Amino acid sequence: MGIHFDSGAEPAEQDKKMIEREQIEMDVVFVGAGPANLAGALHLKNEIAHHDELIDQGIKKGRKIGEVEIAVVEKGSFVGAHILSGAVMDPIAIRELMPDFLEQGCPVDTVVTEDAAWYLTENRMVNAPIVPPPLKNKGKYIISLSRMCEWLAEKCEEAGINVFPEFPASEVLYDSENRVIGIRTGDKGIDKDGHRKPNFEPGVDLLAKVTVLGEGSRGSLTKQLMQRLNLMDGKEPQVFSIGVKELWELPEGNFPEGKVVHTLGSPSDSQTYGGGWIYGMKNNVVSIGYVTGLDYVDPLIDPHSEFQKFKTHPAISEILKGGKMIKYGAKSINAGGYWTMPKLFADGVLLVGDSASFLNGQRIKGIHTGMKSGMLAAEAIVGALEHQDYSENTLRHYEEKVNLSWIYDELYPVRNFHGAFQKGRWSGLINSGLQFITRGLAWGFMPKEHHIAGHERMARLKGARNEEAMGPSDHLRSDRYRGLAFDKELTFDKVTNVFHAGVAHDEDQPSHLRVLDPEICATRCAEEYGNPCQRFCPAAVYEMEDNAATGRKELKVNFSNCVHCKTCDIADPYQIINWVTPEGGGGPNYKGM
Repeated sequence: MGIHFDSGAEPAEQDKKMIEREQIEMDVVFVGAGPANLAGALHLKNEIAHHDELIDQGIKKGRKIGEVEIAVVEKGSFVGAHILSGAVMDPIAIRELMPDFLEQGCPVDTVVTEDAAWYLTENRMVNAPIVPPPLKNKGKYIISLSRMCEWLAEKCEEAGINVFPEFPASEVLYDSENRVIGIRTGDKGIDKDGHRKPNFEPGVDLLAKVTVLGEGSRGSLTKQLMQRLNLMDGKEPQVFSIGVKELWELPEGNFPEGKVVHTLGSPSDSQTYGGGWIYGMKNNVVSIGYVTGLDYVDPLIDPHSEFQKFKTHPAISEILKGGKMIKYGAKSINAGGYWTMPKLFADGVLLVGDSASFLNGQRIKGIHTGMKSGMLAAEAIVGALEHQDYSENTLRHYEEKVNLSWIYDELYPVRNFHGAFQKGRWSGLINSGLQFITRGLAWGFMPKEHHIAGHERMARLKGARNEEAMGPSDHLRSDRYRGLAFDKELTFDKVTNVFHAGVAHDEDQPSHLRVLDPEICATRCAEEYGNPCQRFCPAAVYEMEDNAATGRKELKVNFSNCVHCKTCDIADPYQIINWVTPEGGGGPNYKGM
């Protein structure tokens, strides 16, 4: 195989000079230390040992694989630093990976003992007499996904797997025939003007027979790969939501441990996909958050403010009364499901977890499907290692395994769930009921296309040129957050919340938020959408600032606030914001979230 290191990206000015890079040869590299990749890496190690044992015993014919070098690279300062979820975990996948997971110390917080579904009007709460079956969680586990991944990483290291935190994968490496042959990690020690500092350290080329991308929602390398290798051909556009979350410490008796509440209705309007959650954890701590679909119509929507307004509802504020907010975070969610799954394989590479749309939007769950996808990828890799064939001809068995597994059985019947909500809440609810009864065979109010990319649905402001080209604008509400004040007891402004996310970036580095054409921000976007980046970002990264020299407002990017949710990369109506990995270790600290 001819080695030709091609990332498909324009090199930085100083990179045009040849940089001596260390090359480390691995057999398999997993990019991202989330539940899908950690489960995949651990299962791969176990499956190789099992494969070789069966051959030694004469039970199975074939070639022994022997020792392999497996690496998991993670951009956070430690495994779990950038991991955020609700989270209620269905244990089906971890039981397959590790039947004695509880005995081995899996850090579950508590068991779900009670479910509730609330419909919220502006000032009232209706408690559903029957909890919809997809929202029943009794017997499942409330967890901190950050702690869970930290624990899984420890299990991987005990098994002899290399786990490398502070190693942001910045580029995919290809050979001369466009086969993936590994990844390059980001350079360290470059100042904000692109010059090398005295501590400059070039990134490392990790060469691999198989690379597994499990970067979570809107992974930066996954995005590059899907475009270069046309992995979305024949698929529907991926659609996303953003979850904004806080941990609260409450007075004893405010909310019971083990209770799980999901809400629908206020503050979302009927055209916006959204809903809240409250999970009762140990020691009078609750996980509370709100999900807003990033396919909303009104450019004046602010997901962070939607969440803050949610907390002011009488039913919610009563729960939080006397409590204290202790942590904050935000994360995008790949919500489209089955129709939006890319091709899962190519020469030398596999896609797993949220990067590949494995979330079940109806159940609001993706940990178990993500873990299972990583485990099935591992089984396909065992076959590739045995036959020493890392082409898509062999790796295609991964997609076959997915379609023969319970992942397909779970995701295919709900394939139309999110698409139905793109015509509004009520048609979405009717369709959800029909689909649940018929296992996806019937629906009544589906749009012609099941999914439309969120940035294409955003309406232009009234009075903007070509307003009709972007769809209806009769849902725009400039008074949406009237009366919402950030009192810093119940409700918080974005900067205060960012502090509680533990965000830290070295400010003397190039911005990892690349705005490809800032002139659009100051002109077209200001007129047509009112610069929605100021609203959809949950971390006050983007602001329009007066420029005395030009006499107009121009974009200022406070990249050091970034919580790595990728919302800007997703929701920008012009798709001119490109999120790339910052220097290793930078970002939020979601330990315990």
